[in-house]
Amino acid sequence: MTVPTPEYGWYGDDFTGATDTLAELSRRGMRALLFLSVPEAGRLERAGPLDALGIAGASRAMAPAEMAAELEAVGGFFQSLGVRAMHYKCCSTFDSAPEVGSIGAAVGTLRRFFPNPFRPIIGGQPNLGRYLIFGNLFAAAGTGGAVHRLDRHPTMRFHPVTPMVEADLRLHFAAQGLVAADLAYPTYDLDGSALEVALDGLLAAAPDAVLLDVSRTEDLSVIGRLLHGRARQAPLLAIGPSSVAQAWCADRVGDVSGGILRPKPGPVLVLAGSLSPITRRQVDESRGYRHRSVDPGRLAADSAYTEAVTNEACRLLNNGEDVLIVTERPEVATLKAGVAAEATAALLGRIVSRRPVRRLGIAGGDTSSLGARALDLWGLSHSGAIAPGVTLCRGHSDDPALDGIEIMLKGGQMGPPDLLERFRA
Repeated sequence: MTVPTPEYGWYGDDFTGATDTLAELSRRGMRALLFLSVPEAGRLERAGPLDALGIAGASRAMAPAEMAAELEAVGGFFQSLGVRAMHYKCCSTFDSAPEVGSIGAAVGTLRRFFPNPFRPIIGGQPNLGRYLIFGNLFAAAGTGGAVHRLDRHPTMRFHPVTPMVEADLRLHFAAQGLVAADLAYPTYDLDGSALEVALDGLLAAAPDAVLLDVSRTEDLSVIGRLLHGRARQAPLLAIGPSSVAQAWCADRVGDVSGGILRPKPGPVLVLAGSLSPITRRQVDESRGYRHRSVDPGRLAADSAYTEAVTNEACRLLNNGEDVLIVTERPEVATLKAGVAAEATAALLGRIVSRRPVRRLGIAGGDTSSLGARALDLWGLSHSGAIAPGVTLCRGHSDDPALDGIEIMLKGGQMGPPDLLERFRA
């Protein structure tokens, strides 16, 4: 049996972002499926015809050498699949640093598989309050919040792993060994042929990538035409948030209104592993749950503590109560990066293996990536959008107890204050 080649492939540097791209493609009428690892041939054949295929990864939390090993396999897979556009999906605030989650390292590995000299970086996503103007990134603080230059953002400049202290993405990427030319305003006002000439002028200097300003939704249509035109010449690598998918699908007619949650199919479990003020406010306003605060340091070091938390959560779920597990700042100040997310992900896997639920939410980029991998799932498809940047997915598993689970993976910055209450409605 021959399965048609998807035109679009994407790799998410964390799971929350990967599901956002899944939503953008699906809502525009593309048959899209997100795998949790590079799929084997049999699994791919059983998935059936797809317009877009994604792989949810965790490279945002990796060192460059680990990223290279992961992305080598990813690049080879998408090259063999024959996609026209390969999207390296990163956070809309481009969270990265030379030593962790380096976008420069990602491009350095993936570019070998996609010969097109045009490697666009789409720098903004207006529906999430992200705007790139003359190479400088601005971001809203929460859904509908005030917009700040990135290096003055109240949360991102204090990110615990990759604090964003530079708003000029050209300088941000240069620190990661990536030279990006800038296709900035007012170039977009040129007609089609003149715009192509301007782009060719930039490519003559053979930059590693071309940074594209985005401050209006209308910009994405212009960028989409550039992507499709250049992809017809050779398969291309594109970098950026889900606005890459929005640009690729700009001329498609679909349902972008989102979806409505059905009545909950039983008790709801949420793990809030993000320390973001946005998520903390959502936790504070989630009064319909039974809250359980946990110390990730103790989860990592004390098996008796982990067993007690697991037993309590299962007891509450068995009683039909909605449960919200909230990680606090660890008492062990020297806890290594990633250990907290690994410990909470392991806790989630223990709870769900003992007491499966039909609706599960995970808040936090790294926590979502590791938490989803702790479950016996092989893929995700789109079910609806709870809020901008917050996707509801259907989980696919060979385990009947997990197959069809409703799962929300959300970044720390995403969603309105009442998000978690909406999720349990």
